[in-house]
Amino acid sequence: DVRLVESGGGSLQPGASLSLSCVASGFTSCDYWMYWIRQAPGKGLDSVSRISHNSVVTNYLDSVKGRFTMSRNNAKNEVYLQMNRLAPEDTAVYYCVKNKDPYIGAAGINVAAAGPAANSWGQGTQVTVSS
Repeated sequence: DVRLVESGGGSLQPGASLSLSCVASGFTSCDYWMYWIRQAPGKGLDSVSRISHNSVVTNYLDSVKGRFTMSRNNAKNEVYLQMNRLAPEDTAVYYCVKNKDPYIGAAGINVAAAGPAANSWGQGTQVTVSS
């Protein structure tokens, strides 16, 4: 079975940095695009970033460009999100998501809109930014 387990969330002050990790199992992770999707309190799902199966392509939500960096280590079946200069509006549950088809880079907005029913999602990790 596909399993995605996120870790690294926490509570911190504005301007701080945090690194999220996602450990994947149950599939050949190097064949799949991966996503970080977040849900802020009372809001919908936003695609924060995505990375191609071979790390050649990364894309980011405009509001996190220059602050967040997504990467992966296929040898370890892990995906990461380095978040710098965190702001209160970054407060959300962050989910690690696997695209359902290998080598296909679905648009992040579509993956978020499809929700857990269409792709594989982790359980999420909470990030809270407040002063």
